[in-house]
Amino acid sequence: MNRIFGTSSSKKPRPTLQDAISSTDTRMASIEVKIKKLDGELARYKEQMGRLKNGPGKNAIQERALRTLKQKRMYEAQLAQLTQQTFNMESAALATENLRNTMATVDAMQQANKELRKQYGKIDIDKIESVHFDMEDLLEQANEIQETLGRSYAVPDDIDEAELQAELDALELEAEDEGPSYLDDIAKAPDFIDEAPVELSENPEQKEAVKTTA
Repeated sequence: MNRIFGTSSSKKPRPTLQDAISSTDTRMASIEVKIKKLDGELARYKEQMGRLKNGPGKNAIQERALRTLKQKRMYEAQLAQLTQQTFNMESAALATENLRNTMATVDAMQQANKELRKQYGKIDIDKIESVHFDMEDLLEQANEIQETLGRSYAVPDDIDEAELQAELDALELEAEDEGPSYLDDIAKAPDFIDEAPVELSENPEQKEAVKTTA
């Protein structure tokens, strides 16, 4: 049958949820324009009825106003239905978008999990531990080398600070027992001086006495 009658080469794509929302918004905008137009007519009928007295003319305007009001109520009901439809479709679109994002996140996490398993599969824990132990041994050897190089050859390692302090105290006692040192002899007067030196003061009477004695 397809060979006889043929098939359409290009099929129209199915409308998406966003297309339906856009179409509904267009219809709502058209209805809102009609409602505004009817509001203008009702305002004009109201003004006319206010100027006319009771009679056939006023009754005719009232009937027109009633028909216009009924039409307005019908459009308002349609607008309310379309508004609810739009809300439902937008909610469905939002839920669909959230689900799409969730699926993308799950796919990305699964891919990352595969990559991690692949990378960690190449790692040998035993080799890492062996390298760690080797590093510890090398660092310990380096510390031993530094301690050996920094060792003092002149001073033994087993010197006791208490023994050094005791030896220093003993040297001080020996110095006290030996008596005055050679530094004390420097302050003494020479042997060839018979009399002790006389200290001269600034008193004039003492100066006069010294002159008389001379």
